[in-house]
Amino acid sequence: MTIQIRIPQMGESITEGVIARWLKAEGEAVAIDEPVVEVETDKITVEVPAPSAGVLARQSVPEGSTVGVGQAIGEIDETASKGNGKSAAPTAVSTKATPGSGPVPHEGEVKGAPPPSATPTSEETIAAGPAARLEAARTGVDLSLVAGSGRGGRIQKEDVQKAKAPAAPPPVAAKAPAPRPVRAPGDREERKPMSPLRRRVAERLVESQNTAAILTTFNEVDMSEVIELRTRYKESFEKRHGVKLGFMSFFVKAAIEALREFPSVNAEIDGDDVVYHYHYDIGVAVGGGKGLVVPVIRDADRLGFAEIEQTIAAYADKAKNNKLSLEDLTGGTFTISNGGIYGSMMSTPIINPPQTGILGLHNIVERPVAIAGKVEIRPIMYLALSYDHRLIDGREAVQFLVRIKQCIERPERLMLEV
Repeated sequence: MTIQIRIPQMGESITEGVIARWLKAEGEAVAIDEPVVEVETDKITVEVPAPSAGVLARQSVPEGSTVGVGQAIGEIDETASKGNGKSAAPTAVSTKATPGSGPVPHEGEVKGAPPPSATPTSEETIAAGPAARLEAARTGVDLSLVAGSGRGGRIQKEDVQKAKAPAAPPPVAAKAPAPRPVRAPGDREERKPMSPLRRRVAERLVESQNTAAILTTFNEVDMSEVIELRTRYKESFEKRHGVKLGFMSFFVKAAIEALREFPSVNAEIDGDDVVYHYHYDIGVAVGGGKGLVVPVIRDADRLGFAEIEQTIAAYADKAKNNKLSLEDLTGGTFTISNGGIYGSMMSTPIINPPQTGILGLHNIVERPVAIAGKVEIRPIMYLALSYDHRLIDGREAVQFLVRIKQCIERPERLMLEV
């Protein structure tokens, strides 16, 4: 029986995607719910599972093709077996064929099987004691190559220990990435279709620029105290919580304190209304396998430093492996973007609509600054806040950044909430 593989529902706002990569080749065995194809949408990359076990009989749609929700893209043959030249689907019972024993039964067939042979295997005929066999299994020594010192040539444990185990096979080299296509001599251009994710990012950026009155204000922050605190506790923090203490958790906490003081930065415009959010779902931009994505830390105000770092690490891993879900990427009230990890000194981040503000972090550079009338070298980071001027006044935006600066330069404020 042939079962069709169809594009599943992937979210209310997602109606189509692109076949990014077939994970199984035609004729290859698949297990039920095993991923067979990757579909890239404008928001996430989805692995479509096999609806049944069998053999992938047909890839109806080639890679790079646009497909809609519910569309059939391939077929699985539930009855395929080795007998028709294709790989057999995995079965619960494995039966070895011996000369004259007839064909191997198909999955689900009822067939009489000959009783197991009473003839011992060559391994069993070797004269070795139980201790020697156990030691051989532990060390990987082939008993057939060991000379026994016991009575009648019986192999003892000591004989196994003296024998040299076969050298381990060399590690399999990682599969090299596919070479980049070589352009013909003289080619000066190359045209490729824009991915759905990149198309959607472009649409959102243009939408933001066209619908919001975006303005950016800047400030600088001395990172000395946070760096010292992080250096002092990073080892014990990682040992206790199983995750590294980064800078992002400090900025998430600082942003929440500033958002509480200036709620319009955590609001959105809906027609003629302003919707003020009194929950803090903070989007954190991370680089993924398909580009920049912004997963959301839900109710970040209820999380401690360790929980925030664990959530960010989990999102980064999911983004790297294209495992983010639609739920991971929707519903944020404020966004933090860290261009500093790529070496950015200063930028003007673009608001993620319908949000009204986004905080941009940049690289940390040692700079000369005036401290109590003296010039000192301090680790300085430039901060940027892009905001929707339709809702947020310049005074609020500047004070918002000042509040973050205060929290970062005196991190004990985050602990004491002052």
